[in-house]
Amino acid sequence: MGPHAPPLRGSLPPEGADPAWGGPAPDPSIPHAPPPRGSLPPEGADPAWGGPAPDPSTPHAPPPRPLAGVRVLDLSRVLAGPWAGQLLADYGADVLKVERPGTGDDTRSWGPPWWGEGESRVAAYFICANRGKRSVAIDLASQEGLQQVRELARGADVLIENYKVGQLAKYGLDAASLQAINPRLIYCSITGYGQTGPLSQKAGYDFAIQAEGGLMSITGEPDGEPQKVGVAVTDLMTGIYATTAILAALVERQTTGRGREIDASLFDVQVAMLANQGANQLIGGKTPTRMGNAHPNIVPYQVFPTRDGHIVLAVGNDGQFTRLCDAAGQPAISRNALYSTNPARVENRQTLVPLITAWTLQRDTSDWMSLLDRAGVPCSPILDVAQVMEHPHVAARGLRLQPSDTHTPPMIANPMLFDGQRPMADLPPPSLDAHLAQWLHAPS
Repeated sequence: MGPHAPPLRGSLPPEGADPAWGGPAPDPSIPHAPPPRGSLPPEGADPAWGGPAPDPSTPHAPPPRPLAGVRVLDLSRVLAGPWAGQLLADYGADVLKVERPGTGDDTRSWGPPWWGEGESRVAAYFICANRGKRSVAIDLASQEGLQQVRELARGADVLIENYKVGQLAKYGLDAASLQAINPRLIYCSITGYGQTGPLSQKAGYDFAIQAEGGLMSITGEPDGEPQKVGVAVTDLMTGIYATTAILAALVERQTTGRGREIDASLFDVQVAMLANQGANQLIGGKTPTRMGNAHPNIVPYQVFPTRDGHIVLAVGNDGQFTRLCDAAGQPAISRNALYSTNPARVENRQTLVPLITAWTLQRDTSDWMSLLDRAGVPCSPILDVAQVMEHPHVAARGLRLQPSDTHTPPMIANPMLFDGQRPMADLPPPSLDAHLAQWLHAPS
């Protein structure tokens, strides 16, 4: 580009421009005009959720940002990749989300429910996985768009994408091409079945991979049809596994000075997630089957009916089983050789479970909870999502983010704590194309 050429979208904004949008700066003669949706919060506001800023007279450490200065170029969409990008944003990275002009990430339209109204509305699905990111719309079918992405990749630390295998190579945006101009780039590809193997060209969807990866064969009632998990657990776990690989590569790069190409596959993650059930097959030679809410290796470890509902008993050792029997007024059962050890209980579950069911039906769930909590027996009621969001422990742990303004959606916080503080990205989920295609920080 010549020295007098107009700047591409993504260059630093001209003097007087709003850096959040690239348009004119706010009119100082209208000091109380509300900021546009997606813009930076006003001075004195909490940048994370639009509420009041912490009182400077009160000691208050800022949220932990261990990845401050790390630049993440997020070309992914839907859930697995965006989930990884959101985690990195919560940890302090500058995450720039590249979206399709006009429509953006598919999940923006996956409603109802919706946040906002009219053309600015966005689905709750998108909200859950895109906190802390800035959004720029770039057309990868145009030469200008491809050049913009290449320039962003030149300055990035991490790139996340979930295109079909080989698709980005057609545009010169594959790992080899981008690492040629930025050898420090950590390039993470998330696909259904990985970059190699007989299924590598097959499109991957969480539901289908829960089926093909064995999870549905062990989920559901024994006499019912195979079931998927109630959330897209394979997508979510792939996002988490991808994040751990990215963090490992960032640490390694401090020594080698070079990036890595990470091949993250939903199918691989689902097979790994079989965990003890996979080990049971490999070592025991017996194919696991659906057991409803029962556990293949621990008894009693399932749902039991009560007088007014249900309760989960998660008895993980012999001492807990003894305390369960004592609390139920049946101490002799824990001393019976048929039930005194976990291997014996697994072997004799068909006679033990009806005995325990007869006990649990004699009391209400709340009575059992009170009794077993005092006895130190692991147990839980079964709550719906609304009950969970109103739970006092959720409130005490600060897991529900309820903003004080009407422009920022409620969300669920990052579940980790660093020295007692939750890492929290300082931007709400972005409006489409609300930002400039530029990095905020110097290279890490």
